[in-house]
Amino acid sequence: MSSLPTGGRYGAASCSRRRFVQGLAAGGVIAGLGLAPGSAWSGARAPRMQQLSGDQFDLVIGETPVDFTGRSRTAITVNGSLPAPLLRWREGSQVELRVSNALPAGSIHGHSTSIHWHGMILPANMDGVPGLSFDGIHRGETWRYRFDVNQNGTYWYHSHSGFQEQAGLYGAIIIDAAEPEPFSYDREHVVLLSDWTDLDGAALFNRLKKMAAYDNHSMRTLADFAADVGRSGWTSTLRDRGAWGRMRMTPTDLSDVNANTYTYLINGTTGLGNWTGLFRSGEKVRLRFINGSAMTYFDVRIPGLKMTVVAADGQYVHPVSVDEFRIAVAETFDVIVEPSGQDAFTIFAQDMGRTGYVSATLAVREGLRAPVPALDPRPILSMDDMGHGGHAGHADMQHAAGHDMASMKGMEGSCGGHMQMPMPSAAMQTHPASEQGNPLVDMQTMSPTPRLDDPGIGLRDNGRRVLSYADLKSTFDDPDGREPGREIELHLTGHMEKFAWSFDGIKFASAAPLRLNYGERMRIVLVNDTMMTHPIHLHGLWSDLEDENGRFQVRKHTVDMPPGTRRSYRVRADALGRWAYHCHLLYHMESGMMRTVEVRE
Repeated sequence: MSSLPTGGRYGAASCSRRRFVQGLAAGGVIAGLGLAPGSAWSGARAPRMQQLSGDQFDLVIGETPVDFTGRSRTAITVNGSLPAPLLRWREGSQVELRVSNALPAGSIHGHSTSIHWHGMILPANMDGVPGLSFDGIHRGETWRYRFDVNQNGTYWYHSHSGFQEQAGLYGAIIIDAAEPEPFSYDREHVVLLSDWTDLDGAALFNRLKKMAAYDNHSMRTLADFAADVGRSGWTSTLRDRGAWGRMRMTPTDLSDVNANTYTYLINGTTGLGNWTGLFRSGEKVRLRFINGSAMTYFDVRIPGLKMTVVAADGQYVHPVSVDEFRIAVAETFDVIVEPSGQDAFTIFAQDMGRTGYVSATLAVREGLRAPVPALDPRPILSMDDMGHGGHAGHADMQHAAGHDMASMKGMEGSCGGHMQMPMPSAAMQTHPASEQGNPLVDMQTMSPTPRLDDPGIGLRDNGRRVLSYADLKSTFDDPDGREPGREIELHLTGHMEKFAWSFDGIKFASAAPLRLNYGERMRIVLVNDTMMTHPIHLHGLWSDLEDENGRFQVRKHTVDMPPGTRRSYRVRADALGRWAYHCHLLYHMESGMMRTVEVRE
């Protein structure tokens, strides 16, 4: 094998022994235990994730039966495991990963596959994006990834082929630091959050294209209208309903797919499976949280425990103590907890729309549980949340939504039929010409702000100390030191009813690459014109988020963009090649919210 060129194909993949992945009676999953179909699993013990360590790895991508809902389905797995094996590397080493495609002929998951090493800084031909960095791994072939590991922390990996990520092809990466870390702990656990559906990914995508609001079961009712009248008055409530009606949108539409379709998992098991991380009283425990879901934002807390956030997206941050944090799709957070005073604590992760949750347990021994909290109240989007209210609170939002109806009607259809709300006191946001008259754009924000200090809808003033982006500050100064030499502004755009997503109203298939000059320091400004939250991921390059005054604040690989926000980050174009740049909501990326970034000399 050593004679092969880096990144080559060789041989025919040999199938590993088929293992049946069976759900617990309570709805979990058992991976790699060799259980025969139909055999029962009794007991409350959740499975352990497979772990592979070292610098040489053989990973076989295939199919395995799973049962999370009482119905057997076929998942795409790595070495027969869902999630894929946890990979443990060492900073300063070189790793080689031989990835074999053992998908059967006629697989619903396709004939080609891939692995993208999310957040890793590596050569473009090792990044694992079919069509950009290589051709993909075809059935019966093996692709050798080989690259230097020049970073440490918590990362993850997943397929970049079709809907395979949704079907189970994702796993955790831990990179042990070469130098002592700036904090201490006694033991650690990985907490990998994900979402599962019994639907084939392509079928779910087709349903979204036909009925984008299929999962929105929480439309406002007459009772809600009456309650709003009692709280805000008849005129204000009518104006608010009118504004939403003209935009053909609903303020309860926080996520495209939720627990009405999804079953949420922690480390490959449902809440009833009770994954358990052990501790001894008084220990410091490092929890490495990874959001490996396809479409789900999670709000995470451990009732009775403070969490000290020490790293974000694998990079050290100054410690900040919180009760709760929101983790966007593809983000990672490392926290330290010190459990004591009771034998068990619940790790509770509810989805952003409060339609469901998944739980796990920290305990002194297996088999224990702690009380599971109820879901928080259903959040309601406001005009303020969407960049139309100056971010000044509920009363001012009602004022912004309640401008003179004639003036609002006069603006209706002014930009291709989408609604622009007037904002009298703040400077109006300009928009690219490609958005104007565009049938793929159904709204534009008029007064976006960074809102870095905002924990997010559903988390404000909830009585808990909630993490915000403003709390995240890297332990190091700007790694480049130069001021950006130029700026690119991109708008996140979409049409809710058509389930069409894009940058600047231009879908991926029609968009020209973004071209960066090798070695330059530049600024990317993102403006979210939609009512959805988007986690934006730039492959191959770090995203150095700026504070509201344009100063370097925190290094990330995924930047969350709530509705109505304008956020900027610096990029050093220090990696030649073609890189993917996209929303990490899988179905948004597949529908067009993606660009190619070319770094060239």
